[in-house]
Amino acid sequence: MLKQKYPSHLLEDAVDAIASLPGVGQRSALRLALHLLRQPSEQVHHFTDSIARLRDEACYCRTCMMIADGEQCAICADRSRDRQTICVVENVRDVMSIENTGQYHGLYHVLGGIISPINGTGPSDLTIRQLTERVAAAKDSALEVILALSGDVEGETTAFYIYRQIAPYGVKVSTLARGLGFGDDLEYADELTLGRSIANRQIFKP
Repeated sequence: MLKQKYPSHLLEDAVDAIASLPGVGQRSALRLALHLLRQPSEQVHHFTDSIARLRDEACYCRTCMMIADGEQCAICADRSRDRQTICVVENVRDVMSIENTGQYHGLYHVLGGIISPINGTGPSDLTIRQLTERVAAAKDSALEVILALSGDVEGETTAFYIYRQIAPYGVKVSTLARGLGFGDDLEYADELTLGRSIANRQIFKP
C-alpha cells in the first residue's frame, strides 16, 4: 500500500497525531484534521486546550484512584454516598457505566486494570494494596466490598486475589449477579442489565 501524500507538512503532522489515537486510522484522521481546519480558530483552540489541560492538570483521587480535578474526587467528597460499600472496578469507564444506572450510591475503588500474566500485569501493578489498606483502616464489619469486575478468566482471577487479601478483615465480599454473561465487559453492558446485576449482587464464593 502506497504511503499517503500530503500537500502540506502541517496537515501530515496533524493527521499522524490524530492517527496515534486508538481505533483511528489514517483516513479517519485525515477527515478529522480537515474538519478541524474548517472550524473557527477559537473552537479549535478550545479543543486543543481542553486536551492539554486534561493531560497536565487531571489527577487521581487519593482515596479511590478515580480521575479527579484535585486530591479528592466528587464521589468521595459527597457525604450523601453510602460509605459502607466500596465497589471495586477495573477502570474509570466502569465507574461511569455504573453511575449511569442510578442503582448504586456507595463509593468506588479503581484498580487501574486486572491481573493479566499475558500482558505482564501483576497485582503490584494495580491498586490492590491501597484497597486493602482502605478496608483495614475502616475497621467496620458492616463494610461491603463489591467486586464489579469483568466475567472473564482474568477478571475472575483478579477477584479471587482481592478476596484473599481482604477476607481476613471480616468484611462482606459480594460480586455482580450474572445478568452479565461470562466474559462480558461492564463498559458494554446496557444500563438495565448492569443495574440489575448490582441490585441483585451475590456473596462472592471463591
